[in-house]
Amino acid sequence: MYIEQLYTGCLSEAAYYIESNGEAAIIDPLRETAPYIEQAKSRNATIKYIFETHFHADFVSGHVDLAKKTGAQIIYGPTAQTNYEIISTSDGDVFTVGKIKINVLHTPGHTPESACYLLFDENGKEYAVFSGDTLFIGDVGRPDLAIKSDLTQDDLAGMLFDSLRNKIMTLPDDVLVYPAHGAGSACGKNISSEKSSTIGDQKKFNYALQNMSKQEFIQQVTTGILPAPQYFQKNASINKNGYASIEEVMSAGVNPMSSEEVEAAVKIGALILDTRKPADFGSGFIKGALNIGIDGQFAVWAGTLILDIKRQIILITDKGREGEAVLRLARVGYDNTIGYLEGGVEAWKNSGRTLETINSVSAVQLEELLKDKKLDVLDVRKPGEYSTEHLKGVPSCPLDFMNENIPALDKNKTYYLHCKSGYRSMIAGSMLVGNGYRIVNVSDGFDALKNTTLPKVVENVTV
Repeated sequence: MYIEQLYTGCLSEAAYYIESNGEAAIIDPLRETAPYIEQAKSRNATIKYIFETHFHADFVSGHVDLAKKTGAQIIYGPTAQTNYEIISTSDGDVFTVGKIKINVLHTPGHTPESACYLLFDENGKEYAVFSGDTLFIGDVGRPDLAIKSDLTQDDLAGMLFDSLRNKIMTLPDDVLVYPAHGAGSACGKNISSEKSSTIGDQKKFNYALQNMSKQEFIQQVTTGILPAPQYFQKNASINKNGYASIEEVMSAGVNPMSSEEVEAAVKIGALILDTRKPADFGSGFIKGALNIGIDGQFAVWAGTLILDIKRQIILITDKGREGEAVLRLARVGYDNTIGYLEGGVEAWKNSGRTLETINSVSAVQLEELLKDKKLDVLDVRKPGEYSTEHLKGVPSCPLDFMNENIPALDKNKTYYLHCKSGYRSMIAGSMLVGNGYRIVNVSDGFDALKNTTLPKVVENVTV
């Protein structure tokens, strides 16, 4: 028996490769299929099954493409209905992979069709549970993503309570827990950075598995949930209904475009997405471009902030990273990249077209400026970061909700933006500049601001 966790940091997502006696199963694959096919080929194995723990809301699964290329069958939990062929299971169904068995545990709560998969080793022993978004390390899946007219958040939370108590906590303490997500995912409130655990440790340390009533559980898991990013519902629909092949998306997106072609496409509604580092973007960018640096949670922020998932996108990238950007957008369902500016902003400049800039200051420079006059400073970090510690008198304006926040800002002001380290504040700055606002980016963010003498509020205590 061989098990490998394939973890993708920018999405905080874990897929799994399981193999026994020449047969393999994949659990929750990402959009690109090559890694799984190549893994099986290198190990002389055949992919037999693709297990989906639920209709993923935060990424587009590779299940449809992978099934077409390998002949593997797609397995979903009970009640799942799709526009493509699947095996919709019943609770307790058993699938054989080589000399091991995988048992379906229907665990509704995060979503109605959510399932966990319990692996029995070659000796018939309960060895590991692949818990999807039902159970994370230190947390559980949020119960607000599959609300319908006849199903409330509290209804789903109640189902999750029963699933955890009746299906998961009854497993032996030494059973390994392999979740679908790690720290940074918006599918839970406070997921641990650990990538795996055991049932025993989770019963000790996971707040949601402690002794409490169902009503107490419902209150705990539904309190403090931030609104889900807008692309979540769209990705769940894509996973349910199917999508274009990744090869088609890549072929259309990795397409060199001239400055003239880019300009023409923008005039009819295309978005320029500049994936360079914040400092590089600030030193020269095309008017209206949105900056989301590829060396961060690129796909997550694109999905959060680009409201129209079908809008055509043109990329500005560092040379050689065009395909990476197209793929990472496709992972969250943004399949309409039509090309990239060949030669980047230098080609734009050399064609006689102008570039815009965004000024930046360091934390120390901001401290000096604030000695002489009052400035309009905005903190674009997440609400939880802000509430832990922030500059006194500086309002919270989270990047997560910038599309909603922009209309309330004043175009007669110059806003000094900061996040933790300068990555998110430049994203926010590009959005504001694109909407006609004046901004200055604090390049080293709160990581540096907290070391200045500027007064701060720490958990509501001024220091």
